[in-house]
Amino acid sequence: MTGKTFTILLVDDREENLIALEDMLEGDGRRFLKASSGNEALKIVLKNEDIGLIMLDVQMPGMDGFEVASLLKSNPKTRDISIIFVTAINKEEQYVMKGFEHGAVDYLQKPLDLNVTKAKVNVFEQLYVYQKGLKDSLEEVERINKQLERFVFIVSHDLKSPLSAIIAMLSLLEDDKKVAGDAELRENIEMLSQAASHLSNMIGSILDYSRKSIGQQSLEEVDVRELILQIAYLLFPPRHIRVEVVTEMPVCQTRKLKLQQVFQNLISNAIKYNDKERGLIEVGGEDMGEYYRFFVKDNGPGIEDEDREKIFKLFHVTGNKSHNDSSTGIGLNILKMLVEEQGGKIWVESEPGCGSTFFFEWCK
Repeated sequence: MTGKTFTILLVDDREENLIALEDMLEGDGRRFLKASSGNEALKIVLKNEDIGLIMLDVQMPGMDGFEVASLLKSNPKTRDISIIFVTAINKEEQYVMKGFEHGAVDYLQKPLDLNVTKAKVNVFEQLYVYQKGLKDSLEEVERINKQLERFVFIVSHDLKSPLSAIIAMLSLLEDDKKVAGDAELRENIEMLSQAASHLSNMIGSILDYSRKSIGQQSLEEVDVRELILQIAYLLFPPRHIRVEVVTEMPVCQTRKLKLQQVFQNLISNAIKYNDKERGLIEVGGEDMGEYYRFFVKDNGPGIEDEDREKIFKLFHVTGNKSHNDSSTGIGLNILKMLVEEQGGKIWVESEPGCGSTFFFEWCK
């Protein structure tokens, strides 16, 4: 345990037992605290937050080991500390069960066997190290997540102002007499205005999302067919590419923004990389009971076998290229995280030259 200290609290009413136990367990990186009574042990625990193990004598005058363990387990700050009961009481089942009921994780019988005692303490030391490492990792992930949430909030907030100006300018253009006399120009401006409004709503949703944890994010009733048609319309696919919904689609209660992100990314990629004279993108789904299985199918270039295994990994870029391609290999990895966060999975089936079908499960 290089650079780390494992703190063990020894509790026994006899000084010679404390000295013998410390001498038995002494090792690199270990620190020992000693208490000669139950009350003293409780005071030491409350003052030291880094205690990894308590070696607790059962038979002590005043407060015995069972009472000490019960009090420690009833306190949220101390209930996760491992406790080994050290006892001269016989190992009949009734005594052993009483110890476990009061919070013990193991028993050692007096007189202590040197090898058994050392082995058990070594195991609990390793467990403490692993748990501490996991806790530190989770805290680091939480810290990074909070930084990302703040970043998303700031970026989304900063995008609102120029987008509002664009919407205002498009509104003025819609009222312009020159535009009114040109049907095609008027239609294009209307499409831009709708796209800008849609983007503004998305940014609003992202701002709301960044303020809330997953548990706080509200569920919405989503008509999946309407959602897909809206996405397809606002992606402005070239005239030679059609996007069709080919099955019945559910109306479900879900986190709309996340489902929208998945469909939008998959449909956008299918449009972006389609290399056929007449492109076709088919979107559908099926109710599988506990979840929906959706798919986005295209007749594009397909994906080579070696790419198919890695396509959802961060920063992996396939050999497929589009005009002005600026792929970073991040999008599909984000989709994978979104789908897995929902409790599902995502995968692809593809034949080079004939197209790809992306499937994903979306739990209800």
